Amino acid sequence: MKAARLLDVRDLRAGYDEVPVLHGVDLHVDAGEIVALLGSNGAGKSTLNNNVSGLFHPSAGTVHFEGEDITGAPSTRIVAGGLVQVPEGRRIFPNLTVRENLVLGSYRRARRQCARNLDRVTAIFPRLGERMAQVAGTLSGGEQQMLAIGRGLMAEPRLLILDEPSLGLSPRLVEEMFGLIRRLHDEGLALLLVEQNVVQSLELAQRGYVLENGRIVLSGPAATLREDPALRRAYLGV
Repeated sequence: MKAARLLDVRDLRAGYDEVPVLHGVDLHVDAGEIVALLGSNGAGKSTLNNNVSGLFHPSAGTVHFEGEDITGAPSTRIVAGGLVQVPEGRRIFPNLTVRENLVLGSYRRARRQCARNLDRVTAIFPRLGERMAQVAGTLSGGEQQMLAIGRGLMAEPRLLILDEPSLGLSPRLVEEMFGLIRRLHDEGLALLLVEQNVVQSLELAQRGYVLENGRIVLSGPAATLREDPALRRAYLGV
């Protein structure tokens, strides 16, 4: 039985002012999938995320989520529908407590389940449970990344976009982060994993896309991409 399509991006074109960044991107994520979006700095990954999430509006193309056209829709509506982004750089509220940051994650969606979801997030991230009254800006980098993901989970997403979740983490914490992503997937959550960490991303994902200069240059099953000579030369140095 074919999985239901959650996210369907077609011929997406976007940029900033008069500077084009995305040049006709096609991408999709099905229910229950981890899909890796790979690319170096400046490839257009965050621009794609922000246009899909409603933070910016594309100049052309379409974005459908669960069959509904959300192209150019307000980000609040998109979050309420179950598409949630954990942005690059964490973007937590440093002057608020851990609890306050988490509770804000349920503001647009799943507000009535806030207490239950707090319990779920602290079960996934016990360290956050130990620091609920602590000001978020005093957390370590790894703990702040946990908080950013935990805040995203508070909205009970149907699809979670993780933008560079391993950025700036130590090798040990990178392993922990990818272990968490595997756990979330095992629980049935669909994820769009936007990363520069090619090896570990393709070990987790079912499919992948490679974005270069605003264009998809490679796509296919993760196992196939891992063996692609062009990808290995560009990202693995072999």
